[in-house]
Amino acid sequence: LIFIMHLQEFVTVLVRDPRTQKEDSWHSYIDYEIFIHTNSMCFTRKTSCVRRRFREFVWLRQRLQSNAVLIQLPELPSKTPFFNMNNPHHVDHRRQGLQEFLEKILQDALLLSDSRLHLFLQTQLSPEDMEACVSGQTKYSVADAIHNFASLNRRFPVEDEERKKGKNDADSDSESSSSGLGPSDDSVSCGCKASPASEES
Repeated sequence: LIFIMHLQEFVTVLVRDPRTQKEDSWHSYIDYEIFIHTNSMCFTRKTSCVRRRFREFVWLRQRLQSNAVLIQLPELPSKTPFFNMNNPHHVDHRRQGLQEFLEKILQDALLLSDSRLHLFLQTQLSPEDMEACVSGQTKYSVADAIHNFASLNRRFPVEDEERKKGKNDADSDSESSSSGLGPSDDSVSCGCKASPASEES
């Protein structure tokens, strides 16, 4: 008699740890850590952690919608002109909206088949580099990009303990956030220190 255990597939996504990043002397933005833990066969890596900013979420939604025209995608939190980076309530409201957006996206099998979604969630490539990778214009494949990013950036949630000990602290600010796979204009490795700032670009 053979018993086959069927494990229920799950995808846990957390959007957390909003941090202010300085773009230049005048402009700043907030990025958020996206943590994925899953046993789904759809994912190249079962645990990952990247940082993304609001406009990258906007890009992702546009690209997913253009590739799945029959699906009504969930909305992102509205981009209000009154958004204040220094207001914790505003920032947390947006963080919750981004998490709800990803939770709904990850429940749709058709959207889960889009390589851009996986590059967005499991690499630190810029939107331009993600597009190039998906269109076959790069030397590396989608799976290569995800594996290479993970091998260069192992700071997953268990790394919070390491961060407290100060391990690799000096390296995190200078580490290439594009993982050597191409330029990345505004992405930041997990664990980077926040910079003081006052306005969102």
